[in-house]
Amino acid sequence: MVELYDPFDPAVHDDPYPIYRRLRDEHPTYWCETRGCWVLSRYDDVEDALNHPEVFSSINGVFPTRDAAGQGPDIMDALLPMMIMMDPPRHTQLRKLVSRAFTPRRIAALEPTIRSLAVELLDELSPAGSGDVVRDFAGPLPAMVIADMLGVPREDRDQFRTWSSSMVQGDPMVAEERDASLAAAAALYEYFSEVIQKRRDDPREDLVSALVQAEVDGDRLGDDELLGFCLLLLVAGHETTTNLLGNSAVHLAEHPDQRRRLASETALLPDAVEELLRYDSPAQGLSRTLTRDLTRHGHRMRAGETVLLLFGSANRDDRVFADPDRLDITRKPERQVAFGHGIHFCLGAALARLESRVALAEMLDRLPDWQLDPAKGPERLHSGPIRGYATLPATWATSVRDERAHPLPRPVQT
Repeated sequence: MVELYDPFDPAVHDDPYPIYRRLRDEHPTYWCETRGCWVLSRYDDVEDALNHPEVFSSINGVFPTRDAAGQGPDIMDALLPMMIMMDPPRHTQLRKLVSRAFTPRRIAALEPTIRSLAVELLDELSPAGSGDVVRDFAGPLPAMVIADMLGVPREDRDQFRTWSSSMVQGDPMVAEERDASLAAAAALYEYFSEVIQKRRDDPREDLVSALVQAEVDGDRLGDDELLGFCLLLLVAGHETTTNLLGNSAVHLAEHPDQRRRLASETALLPDAVEELLRYDSPAQGLSRTLTRDLTRHGHRMRAGETVLLLFGSANRDDRVFADPDRLDITRKPERQVAFGHGIHFCLGAALARLESRVALAEMLDRLPDWQLDPAKGPERLHSGPIRGYATLPATWATSVRDERAHPLPRPVQT
């Protein structure tokens, strides 16, 4: 049997959107034999599932790792507890705890630091006339920001990037790729075990110290929960923004009219970021486990079965978005679900949006004519849940902008 859709198929990684359209139009409830899961692709179905966590549970992990016969490794069993893999009430307790670090005021206060880092990276990169946008900019920037929040050295960003990419890439049914992912998780656990112990002995003004000292219903978090938090915050805080920036760099290079308008009307940046999230979501989808039998589009889904919710497809559904395959930076896609929805809505969404607005503003300022390098093709991440690039070679003109004569207006904050 040839699958119409398999989230780990390289053809899907190259361009999933024609396949998504077929799923929405012809198979809105699709059984993926290879991964042993149902696939929901229409916006209304995805949104409904996200709004009903009592039916679509996160407790068994957030991505399918077994085939239809239940064979194959369940790598989620090898990971320590993470908030993304919990249901209420524990999820509610832990989210309330960590959300204190992601208040609007705290996030807004990070803008000067984010801008300074973006300028530093781009000023180092721009004179060369070419470089790897992911390696030299989109990867390091969010890694340094999340490192600062956690209280770990920025200098470890390259190692963070290696571990993070290894965790989200690869097919869990392929032993070598699965082992690489688990080895990266083990390395992260070892790294943060030392950090946690240091913060117990010498607390600082950082997120790890806050988590070490925090109490939930009078109890401190255990080591496993602390390590799960650190891994989740590092990987999620890094991958979403890195891949949003990489995808955005590609699409703005391919749509020079949109890029020129964005450079001249930077007040459009907040809406442009939302449109770029909708158009090519960095998180293409996550799975849930049914707690009861459910019928969708004539198909009976059973309690205990896995259901993959395709955010990337929902964001291209023409039942909700007009002309969805067209990038339009003036669109206001207020219903896009790139960050999920409901109780598991991405905790770091405001941070990712801020980083992306600042990073794109500075790219438009310092590398206004970047193009994909025709001599070196980009390399895609081969990941089920994440859509982005491992490498993204690009070129640009090297003329130095006179900032005093030609200042670029800063984006309007929302």
